[in-house]
Amino acid sequence: MDGLLISLVSIGVTILFVLGVPIFLVIGFWVVGVSLVIDFTLANIGVTLFEGLNFFGLLALPLFILTGDLINNAGIAKRLSDFAYSVLGWMRGGLAMASLGACGLFAAISGSNSATTATIGSIMYPEMRENGYDKNFAAATIAAGGTVGIIIPPNIIFIVYGFLMNLSISDLFIGGLLPGMLMVVGMQFACWYIARKNGWGHLIRFDIRRVARTALGAWLGFFAILLVIWGIYSGKFSPTEAAGVTAGFCLCVGLIMYPLNKMLGEVKENEGEGKQVVRALLVRGFTVGELPRLIMRSGQITGLLAPLIAISVVMQQILSLLGANEFVTTALGNLGGYYPILFACMLIVLVAGTILESLPNTIILAPILAPIAAGIGVDPIHFAVIFLVGDAIGFITPPYGLNLYVASGITGIPYFQLLRYTLPYLFALLAVWFLVIMIPDFSTILLTQEGAGVYQNAK
Repeated sequence: MDGLLISLVSIGVTILFVLGVPIFLVIGFWVVGVSLVIDFTLANIGVTLFEGLNFFGLLALPLFILTGDLINNAGIAKRLSDFAYSVLGWMRGGLAMASLGACGLFAAISGSNSATTATIGSIMYPEMRENGYDKNFAAATIAAGGTVGIIIPPNIIFIVYGFLMNLSISDLFIGGLLPGMLMVVGMQFACWYIARKNGWGHLIRFDIRRVARTALGAWLGFFAILLVIWGIYSGKFSPTEAAGVTAGFCLCVGLIMYPLNKMLGEVKENEGEGKQVVRALLVRGFTVGELPRLIMRSGQITGLLAPLIAISVVMQQILSLLGANEFVTTALGNLGGYYPILFACMLIVLVAGTILESLPNTIILAPILAPIAAGIGVDPIHFAVIFLVGDAIGFITPPYGLNLYVASGITGIPYFQLLRYTLPYLFALLAVWFLVIMIPDFSTILLTQEGAGVYQNAK
């Protein structure tokens, strides 16, 4: 009887999901409904919700989200995209490839896939349209570029994964660096092929002076990236401290740059070389009056993510009570062999990623699949990277495909109209995923010690 009622509850919330009810409410309704069926005391839910958020590392969430907003409003994101275009604009599809590169650079500071898609998309989509690209392909490009937001460090999902699996978050960040770069390169190759085939995009002459000038203009973005990577890799910062330092750096830069730009005055023709260099070094910045809006926006996003994390933890616990862990372990164990079990785990991640956001997907599945992978000898850091690359692919995979919704909202192009144009990027990401699975060194070679992260406390 309980099984029938649980099935009815699951069917009911699935219908709500299809009708467009937010995933947080869908999971919440399922948790309450199943709790009533199995007599799981609802009072325990409050305790579990608290424990699900009682983790110091989660403080990095709002800080990295705020960092992304500060970078965008200060004008640093635009400078990064200009640099990427100056390097790649001489190739067919160079502007679209530059958009993907800019996504990788921005993701290395913001740590968010949706923020990466929204920020770079709002900058690069109009430029791609003016540059002769098909509007659907341009929108699909910015949607695909945002997938690296949860792989290239720092990123929010690695923080949650490290919290759940008691792994070093710093090691997870380092492990995701090379695979994230591979994802960008793989998508750029697909972009170049499609653009070359269709003749999309205007070419610009490669000019080392333009590259140097745009690199100089993007120096603050590069400094922020290096600050995060150096601090975490050297052990000077924990991920949470790195988030605080980066947010503080971007805050100071934005507030200082605004009055300096005002003092410099308007752009004039035939400016001296010295003044041009000064202009290149300065970004737009922002005023103190803009800070409440930026902080409020970051708080709103965090307010959406935090309850989702907590309720997903409760859902995972209820699934454990129902025997989901044992069922999946037994089913996969019957497959026998290293690769059959590993690829079955990945299939589960990929399928779940098509219908769930990355956060609940990670919270629900990681505690189930990670011990299975460890049991067949997969390095925990390597499996974490494999897991989250598969999770990232779900951002452009229907029926959910969060980045497709974000890109649709930015461009006004219907969701389903974008699907066909994301297929080349999807195939490229699947190819990179396979390489990461088959070659563990992509995930572990930068770690300072063999098997780093195993049984370590999250930093």
